[in-house]
Amino acid sequence: WFLGFCLSQSICLSTKNYQAMKKYKWPIILLNLIALLVFFNFSVYSKEKTLEDGKLIYLKLAPVDPRSLMQGDYMTLNYDISSNFNSSIDEKRGYCIVKLDAINNAEFVRLQPNKTPLNKGEYRIKYYQTEFGNIGLGAESYFFQEGKADIFENAVAGGIKIDNEGNSILIGLYDKNLKLLK
Repeated sequence: WFLGFCLSQSICLSTKNYQAMKKYKWPIILLNLIALLVFFNFSVYSKEKTLEDGKLIYLKLAPVDPRSLMQGDYMTLNYDISSNFNSSIDEKRGYCIVKLDAINNAEFVRLQPNKTPLNKGEYRIKYYQTEFGNIGLGAESYFFQEGKADIFENAVAGGIKIDNEGNSILIGLYDKNLKLLK
């Protein structure tokens, strides 16, 4: 980005200045590569932290025609709490606030644009508005091994781990007894 900025400025366009900048080409490329690796590793670290420390909650799956649900080696997930909005959502992005029952099944409370307010016993999950007017929670596809579709047809809930910021990671699919399907 630095090289692009300098080249766009008239001061760097002269031949003399271009030659001077040429010797900084590799250090600038290396610096950008290091910045990219730091960003990537931080992203992986934050996901691992959510997996390790996040709260496991269950989101009930809404009924979907299994013929269109299975496509190759992945399954499109449709959560019950994310499909009852049509186009009544004011914000394109925000937080879906849920409460948990005794066995950590999530129940929809409200949508809000900011992290707060958050009442006792409530949890936030980041959402975005889909093109169909529903909300997406960022975990709408589940990939599995080819030929295992019949196992996952019995799924009634998706298990996600959430952190305090509202980030979520899909852990797996669960049957009616909340047993992890493998």
